[in-house]
Amino acid sequence: MLDLESLKRELNPQQFRAVTTTEGAILIIAGAGSGKTRVITFRIAHMLDKGIPQSQILALTFTNKAAKEMADRIKNLTEKKLQLLTISTFHAFGVKILRADIDKLGYRENFSIYDETDRVALIKECGRELKFSQDAMDIYTIGNLISNIKTGRKNWDSSNDMYRPLYELYQEGLKLYNAVDFDDLIVLPIKLFKEHPEVLERYRERYKYIMVDEFQDTSHQQYELMHLIADQNVAVVGDDDQSIYSWRGADYQNIINFEKDFKVTEIRLEQNYRSTETILEAANGVIAHNTNRKDKKLWSGNGSGKPIEIFMPENETDEADFIAESILGIALEEHRKYDEFGVLIRSNTQSRFIEEAFLENNIPYTMSGGTSFFERKEIKDVISYLRIISNHDDDINLIRIINTPRRGIGRAAIQLLNDEAQLQGCTMWNAIISLIGRQDSPANDVLKEDLQEFVNLIESHRQKLLSGRGLSAKVRALVEDINYKDYLYTEYAKNEKAVSFKLKNIEYLLTSMENWENDPENTNPNLYNYLNRITLLSRDDGDDENDKGKVNLMTIHASKGLEFPVVFIAGAEEGLIPHARSVAENDGNVEEERRLFYVAITRARDKLFISACRQRKRQQLVAETEPSRFLDEIPSNLVEYHEPKKELSDEETGKLFSDFLNKMKQSRDQD
Repeated sequence: MLDLESLKRELNPQQFRAVTTTEGAILIIAGAGSGKTRVITFRIAHMLDKGIPQSQILALTFTNKAAKEMADRIKNLTEKKLQLLTISTFHAFGVKILRADIDKLGYRENFSIYDETDRVALIKECGRELKFSQDAMDIYTIGNLISNIKTGRKNWDSSNDMYRPLYELYQEGLKLYNAVDFDDLIVLPIKLFKEHPEVLERYRERYKYIMVDEFQDTSHQQYELMHLIADQNVAVVGDDDQSIYSWRGADYQNIINFEKDFKVTEIRLEQNYRSTETILEAANGVIAHNTNRKDKKLWSGNGSGKPIEIFMPENETDEADFIAESILGIALEEHRKYDEFGVLIRSNTQSRFIEEAFLENNIPYTMSGGTSFFERKEIKDVISYLRIISNHDDDINLIRIINTPRRGIGRAAIQLLNDEAQLQGCTMWNAIISLIGRQDSPANDVLKEDLQEFVNLIESHRQKLLSGRGLSAKVRALVEDINYKDYLYTEYAKNEKAVSFKLKNIEYLLTSMENWENDPENTNPNLYNYLNRITLLSRDDGDDENDKGKVNLMTIHASKGLEFPVVFIAGAEEGLIPHARSVAENDGNVEEERRLFYVAITRARDKLFISACRQRKRQQLVAETEPSRFLDEIPSNLVEYHEPKKELSDEETGKLFSDFLNKMKQSRDQD
């Protein structure tokens, strides 16, 4: 039981107030390291203890990891299973809403969710249909535009109107393939609630208590979704100083919107339990230069700690060597495990030199922020073939490969298959068989022939792959049979490096498959077991086999919510942080970049090292660099600067040698 006396012992006065104020609208401003997750979990546990039914509570956050951690902590506190409590990411909650009622928007229940790879493939397909030139198909720009239009961050105007037909075809394509993209997981539930108020009423009736974590990271749509469901009892937890995701639609102004839309009680958590006083004073000194923020000052009871050390290496190689050597030295002297170190970078392009230094020094590390191997298009294509061979009724993977590589089964043919599947109430595979076989088939002879070839291809490889050993060799034969290499050369005609990279990835997949099937402990290396294994591998983070852990190399964005005893911030230079592109896109405003630097500083618990190179390679040219303006914003009494190692002059060498001889002479005289 979480009675009030035990809560008072467990929490500081501000945390206690946040936990026990359960009615009304509450804005909890939670500074970095102030025990935010603790407050949320204790608050929900306290609500359950008061007798609020678990089915009435909805807690929304941003990552699956955060949602799982929250659920586990509440279960430990309450010692209950809590099967009716909803703790979810915004997007997973959107999926839950759509799974129940997407048919009201004209979709079938078993819709697919397109990831970035699938989305890019559909954009390219739409561009080809509309005969867009190669130059007009900047996928990154078009993808951003589609997202911005869909979520209301941008409107059509003369600068982007040429892409309106592509956007419309893209939307039609999603509907045709019975698919939604990531933005739809928020946009479509809002549409559903507005067009079908009876559905909204069901959710408003169920969820009487709502909590939102990382509120400063919510987008306008996420705020609208929450606002539609919320009645009065809604608590949001956030920190405007840690709002660093505007590029994906986050808007810390939602804090202001919340104060306008609800009668709000504000509670501030300013005691930091993570960092030393020195690190917090540095963070406070930097963030105080931002003008548009709620004034707060973090404080710590952890003692003053070591000064922040700033190094000015000559170039990236020296910087990487300094980081690697420092980690080795500190790990040895202070008996620290490797996973106690965090190395933070502003841009992925910085990682190469640091990774090379780690490899050279045998320092195990893990890199966060890149694309998962199993999410790469070429790997997904091969795996999709294997999934269809093992299970014909997997509509999602069948749609993915039926025309990859191209075999004349385009959009019109897929529409026919869709219609047939609905008419017969069957899967897409059975619809193919039906279109090929029935007398009054709407498919013409050419399409029937193309579909029959596809069926023959799958069936012939099914017989081979589901019998006997030699899985990797059989998959290699499949890749050759579908002419995947030629397909890549056609798709990436102007980019041989991309083709080479993708072929190497397929080779790596085949090699890893071979290693898996030749493992003596693997008693049954069949296709089904392989597919189950990689499904789990690509979902799980994997256990750390090395008991000393691994150094965490990551972008600052990826580090949010994490903490490390020892932190290195690499590349604290103008052009990197603040990033040149961000400065240009925001008309010189660096407030979000300053928040990013603040987040980097506050990841450190005990020690913080910052490096800024004097030179850095940019597009094959070596350029002089300037230290980041943010370094000057750290109070000088907290900082220790280190000059780079440099060659000594003959005069300096002579003086050192002379001093050495004098010391030796004095030592002999004393003896």
